[in-house]
Amino acid sequence: MAGDGTVSADPWREAELAGFLLPDQQAHIHERGWLKMLAPRAAGGAELPLPEVVRLEEAIAATDGSLGWVVTLCAGAGWFAGFLPPALARDIMAMPGACLAGSGAPTGFADIDGDDFLITGRWDYASGAPMASHFTLNAVLRERGEVLRDGHGKPRIRAFVVPARQVAREASWQAIGMRASASHAYRIDGARVPASHGFTIDAAHATADGPLYRFPFMALAYVTLAANLLGMAGHFVALAGDLVAARRQHGTGVPLIEVPTVAARLARTREELAADRAALYAALDSAWAAVVRHTVPDEVLLQRVSLQLVDTCRRAVDGLYPYCGLQAAREDAAINRVWRDFHTATQHALLLPD
Repeated sequence: MAGDGTVSADPWREAELAGFLLPDQQAHIHERGWLKMLAPRAAGGAELPLPEVVRLEEAIAATDGSLGWVVTLCAGAGWFAGFLPPALARDIMAMPGACLAGSGAPTGFADIDGDDFLITGRWDYASGAPMASHFTLNAVLRERGEVLRDGHGKPRIRAFVVPARQVAREASWQAIGMRASASHAYRIDGARVPASHGFTIDAAHATADGPLYRFPFMALAYVTLAANLLGMAGHFVALAGDLVAARRQHGTGVPLIEVPTVAARLARTREELAADRAALYAALDSAWAAVVRHTVPDEVLLQRVSLQLVDTCRRAVDGLYPYCGLQAAREDAAINRVWRDFHTATQHALLLPD
């Protein structure tokens, strides 16, 4: 890294300009087995303990926001293999370059047609879409054109996994940040999908043994997303510290890092991030231990500490940004990319502030 904060021959800048993770970056992801780390061992996955996975995702996001996001979202979709018929899960994970991308919004329909489903719809924000071998989705069930409803009158929704050959990708991702995540939309027009490709994300319907598939889905989503924001925020704070150390206060010429209020803000930011990081992992480790013991984890606590951490990350990034100077506003500066990635990622629907 150059002294002014810019990066020469930065592969992550190159990926951002390309709008997708580069082939060697994708190859690295597959070589490390990151997309299979939550998939069942019986299906060819690593089935790592969740606390280990979340800490790794934080570290990956600290390297690059798009990289961390794609790994987290696609590995999270790989976790669904624990809810698929075992033979299908093995077939998917055995594919060279296996990668599941998808969307959770039920913006399509699955029409019952004998033993199959005909799926039609359009889904947004499939991170890692260009490298996906399969897409996951939620669809509203219909029979003979009528929406099927549950006992409360709500539309019945089912999750499906569909091979990429049956999916049309749409280059729709135009966000200011996370550009290399290539979180494009995708469309399916009447694809015939066997009933075996449908699944229910619930511990009672897990097809793989082990605590990983008893862990509550929403709690998993909160902690993995929070870890990504933490990784990006930590990266931003480190880069901001370098810029603050290189700047001088206007009018006095005193190094900005020696101005008491600035030094105190930087120290307080680091302390608050460390404290909330410790709280997140304490809650996660406790929840994991509970699931291992076949007891119920504290999902409310996991959601609360995750959102508290995200709020602290927001305040950390926004509080230090003004001290970084115009360098931080340059689009080709590493800190600017981290800033844009961070603020794009915080727009995820689950991360809305109270």
